[in-house]
Amino acid sequence: MGRVLADDLQGELDVVMVRKIGAPHNPEFALGAVDESGWVYRNPWAGDAPAVQRHIEAESKVQLDVLRRRRARYTPGRAPVDMAGRVVIVVDDGLATGSTMIAALHALRSRKPARLICAVPVAPPDVLDKIGAYADEVVCLHAPADFQAVGQFYRHFDQVEDDEVIAVLLRGQGTS
Repeated sequence: MGRVLADDLQGELDVVMVRKIGAPHNPEFALGAVDESGWVYRNPWAGDAPAVQRHIEAESKVQLDVLRRRRARYTPGRAPVDMAGRVVIVVDDGLATGSTMIAALHALRSRKPARLICAVPVAPPDVLDKIGAYADEVVCLHAPADFQAVGQFYRHFDQVEDDEVIAVLLRGQGTS
């Protein structure tokens, strides 16, 4: 989706690297998320019990290592696109808890964009309210009250593999 928007708007496509910090026995349930700088967003329901704190610290280090490896694979030999003074649109396939979007918006806000927009096809209304504090504008096509998971709104909701991400990024640079 990012490639389509970048092409239609005659803009540049880049990736913002964030990773979910899953719960110990349910890695798909986000306790929070970490960005490339190591900044961690913690969902309020994560609580502050010592065991949870230790898990989030340990898991954020694991996920930060994944981010570093992916950055090296996704954008070898080039720095991230300069966001300063530009309109930046952060696209995702949908929001469940909003954790990774908050981490992405936080990471990009520090790079001084003129305007920071979150664009998603689907999300629960309460998460959109939460995201609004981190973005200048939130665009969402569908915010159903009965939201349970992003995947319920797709016929096919497969993982996007690293090779596909790399190919899409390269296509915008005129190298494939």
